[in-house]
Order: sequence, then C-alpha cells, then structure tokens
Amino acid sequence: MVTPESIQIDIAQNMVTEYLTVTGDGQHFEAVVVSAEFAGKSRIQRQQLVYKTLGERMTGEIHALSMKTFTPEEWENSRK
Repeated sequence: MVTPESIQIDIAQNMVTEYLTVTGDGQHFEAVVVSAEFAGKSRIQRQQLVYKTLGERMTGEIHALSMKTFTPEEWENSRK
C-alpha cells in the first residue's frame, strides 16, 4: 500500500526541497512542495518535476495526487 511517507521520501530523494509534506488516506494524497527549482516555471512544469520524482509509481500505485507548489519566496509570502 502506498503511504504518504513513501511518497514524501521519493520526492525528497529526487529534488531539493525547503519544505515538503504529504498527507493522504492510501488512495488520495495531497503534497505541499517548496523548492527553488520551481522558480520561473509554470504550475504544470512544477507538477511535472514532482511527477518525475515519483516515476512509474504515478501510473500504477498512486491513483490521485494533488499538490501545491511554491518557490521559497512564494511560500514565505503565503504564510504572512
């Protein structure tokens, strides 16, 4: 069974993040990913970067993953 922790580990091992959390119930997951790698990228490009960290898990094991992606600056501003 897929767990939020296993998804979080995959993302953390494959991209540099300043903040990362994944929640979910085994079927549906939500990730908040903060990374400088998102600078200058569209929302779709950001999601593609995260999907790439999960590889083939996205086409088999993980049925639904919604995500919020931020640069460190955007994250800081969203928390004010």
